[in-house]
Amino acid sequence: MADKLFTSETWNIIVTQFPLAIWETVYVTILATAFAYVLGLPLGVILVIGEKDGILPLPAKLMKVLNFLINLLRSIPFLILMILVFPLTRLIVGTVVGTVASIVPLVVAAFPFIARLVESSLREINPNVIEMAQSLGASPWQIITKVLLPESVPSLLSGGAIAITTILGYSAMSGIIGGGGLGKIAINYGYYRYQYAVMIAAVLLLIALVQLFQSVGTNLSVRMDKRTRK
Repeated sequence: MADKLFTSETWNIIVTQFPLAIWETVYVTILATAFAYVLGLPLGVILVIGEKDGILPLPAKLMKVLNFLINLLRSIPFLILMILVFPLTRLIVGTVVGTVASIVPLVVAAFPFIARLVESSLREINPNVIEMAQSLGASPWQIITKVLLPESVPSLLSGGAIAITTILGYSAMSGIIGGGGLGKIAINYGYYRYQYAVMIAAVLLLIALVQLFQSVGTNLSVRMDKRTRK
């Protein structure tokens, strides 16, 4: 049975195709996560500081619009979202097919999720710490950069591990529209050509990458958590 599953063609695909696929998956995931944080981190901060009782209240209508847009983008399934952002992808990259092109929908899908993760992390901070900073005359910008973000680093790192593993899963689905990486290998060979061993190998590698990213994020979070230091 194993001989029929792992044929010479299967091993040839694994040896010749997988190294590049792994690299494409890793760099697309990391780049998409980085760009998503460029958008999601400030947005998450705004959701906290801009509320009615926040340190820098913003118009209620603006906050409602932001929350609505975030919830809207988060509610759209990723496969549908990839198709909807084709015009934006073509505008930015020049094409809607390929490894680089898959980064655009990944960022659009991930930054609202990251904004919510950041919002959740900032809300975990003890309000007394913020009140103390305000009593000392700290400006909103100083509170953000010297209190909110530094105090929430462990939680942000933990959320970052969740975000990058989620984006990794999305990147596998981008193989349907021609995105590169392990997802493309699994679909092109495992699904279309019935090379199920190739699909299994791709899934196992994706699981390994998820475990790696999650372990790194968790360890960093624990090391940065002041409560765990002796």
